[in-house]
Amino acid sequence: MRDFIQGLPKAELHVHHIGSVSPRIVSELASRHPGVVPTDLEELRKYFEFRDFGHFIDVYLSVVDLVRTPEDIRYLTYEVARDMAEGQSLRYAELTCTPHTSVIRGIPIEAYTEAIEDARVAAERDFGLVLRWIYDIPGELGVPAAEATLGYALDHRVDALVGFGLGGPEVGVPRPQFQPHFEAALAAGLHSVPHSGETTGPETVWDAVRLLGAERIGHGTSSAHDFTLLEHLAEEGIALEVCPSSNVATRAVASLEEHPLRRFVEAGVLVSIASDDPPMFNTTLNREYEIAAELLDLDRDGIADLARTSVDVSFAPDDVKQRILGEIDSYLAG
Repeated sequence: MRDFIQGLPKAELHVHHIGSVSPRIVSELASRHPGVVPTDLEELRKYFEFRDFGHFIDVYLSVVDLVRTPEDIRYLTYEVARDMAEGQSLRYAELTCTPHTSVIRGIPIEAYTEAIEDARVAAERDFGLVLRWIYDIPGELGVPAAEATLGYALDHRVDALVGFGLGGPEVGVPRPQFQPHFEAALAAGLHSVPHSGETTGPETVWDAVRLLGAERIGHGTSSAHDFTLLEHLAEEGIALEVCPSSNVATRAVASLEEHPLRRFVEAGVLVSIASDDPPMFNTTLNREYEIAAELLDLDRDGIADLARTSVDVSFAPDDVKQRILGEIDSYLAG
């Protein structure tokens, strides 16, 4: 199915802005700002071999430290869009951005916003890729970071900002403390898309649904251990953004064979296949579709249905949704 998947028009809903930087992009940024991150491509691949979730966070933040100027942000965003569009047939992506980590490193939010917006417009013009933003709270920095991120979202809002999220470590970062921030974001018309249940139990997913008004859940891997929760997600149409390779790389799941993707689908839960931080996990969205096809025993029609679900549960404008769905139908028929 590899060739079929490669050409299949797709949308991606769980992919991180900084985490999408390929070794090619990291090497360029590391050359601009020499330090602990290697510039050699082979050394970078070894650098991205993670022992556990904590080690992944450390490496991730070391890459964040390479993004020091608005020019870095613009370059990174545009080149990430290039990697998405070329060879993966992405038509639409919701990039999870963490502006707070750039602002605290000295980049004003105005310059940050201008950089990502300039890259977004250029990417749609040059690659035909429609980008939208999700601003997420770096949970490990607590309520002050949540208040700052909410301010960026509401006081410096652009039309391309569609969602409000919560990322970073889950252990020791209780979801209830962020309830007021999500309520304010929802009241302002943003969508709620927190990470939950990746490295903690299903109770974190319940908190995301009940307290944060989650419309989609990032990962939600541990939901498989609570059948009542799975029933609730299915009944309410709350999709899980499933990233199989990421879950194995961070040890959230022991192996691909043990991944709960099939359990989600059999319970009637909507799933959107995604790549999370693809270069860091040595994967692509194409590869994640291949894995999903293997885990679910899918034929071409089934794979196309996965692609349709991601479009359906996205926050894309209706005309963009209809265009991509039409492209999927035409591709399958052809």
